[in-house]
Amino acid sequence: MNHISWSTTKRCNLYCKHCYRDSGPDELSKDELSTEEGKKLLDEIYKAGFRVIVFSGGEPMLREDIFELIEYASLLGMTTLMGSNGTLITKACAIKLKDHYLNSIAISIDSLDASKHNEFRGSSSGFEKAIAGARNCIDVGINVQINCTITKENLKEMDSIMEFASEFGATSCHMLFLVEVGRGRNLSVTSLSKEEYKRAINSILDKNLDIRTKPTCAPQYKVEALLKGINSQGGMRGCIAGTSYCSILPNGDVHICPYAPVKVASVKEEAFDRIWANNETFKKLRDFKSYKGKCGKCKYINICGGCRARAFNYSGDWLDEDPYCLL
Repeated sequence: MNHISWSTTKRCNLYCKHCYRDSGPDELSKDELSTEEGKKLLDEIYKAGFRVIVFSGGEPMLREDIFELIEYASLLGMTTLMGSNGTLITKACAIKLKDHYLNSIAISIDSLDASKHNEFRGSSSGFEKAIAGARNCIDVGINVQINCTITKENLKEMDSIMEFASEFGATSCHMLFLVEVGRGRNLSVTSLSKEEYKRAINSILDKNLDIRTKPTCAPQYKVEALLKGINSQGGMRGCIAGTSYCSILPNGDVHICPYAPVKVASVKEEAFDRIWANNETFKKLRDFKSYKGKCGKCKYINICGGCRARAFNYSGDWLDEDPYCLL
């Protein structure tokens, strides 16, 4: 199913080392879409055929109108999700999110060692508040997904974090593999090697838990699963950037995904439903015969697709091969 991520604000109460949006406490909000612009955007998103929306940031809880926007999307008929650091979600806030029809929330836990998580997230109390926020959401009936950004620094904790998510009561756990954009450019030394990447993907696929575990920003997992005879959960290809997914920035700029550093359109200049239908970059991404390098020759192009953000960061071409290809 088509889904979209709207980074509603660049403001954030934390300063995470890997942030693809380069968000932080000092970011100004002058260019954010207004409430009415946001509702207009939601109308256009629905008209374009999207039925799932992720409210992200920055930290979306810093928008005073976030509850209003969530409810508006829900009443349109959309499933509403949120990506949050969890630190601002008190019990009262969780109840309000539930009352405004938030379906699910993803909260990041990057280490079970509080000091390591806090150091990565730029906060002295981030771990405890994130855990409390996740618990508050579960207690009021909001589905919780635990996210974790994988680097060399926490690779050995991956299994224990997935197990923690299952025991905690989360409905899913996504392992996000670092894409070196935003402040993540400064973490290249901690990026996994291709060998570590392959082992990590297969470790996730082999994990037998009662919740869904998934590698994210790792489209090669689809091929690895196929070769192992594992059902890879869902019919979507590995990379869905521009084909069934895209990202909208706080100022209305449209990107093919949150990790893609180049604007392809703006909802302030053209309605989103027309952008989704007619934008030339999206059209090229949907034409798999136009892909280049190893991806262009690969028999798994419909299954994997290669990470388009990594391809662009590698060569400056959305259609080039993914440097993390495992074949």
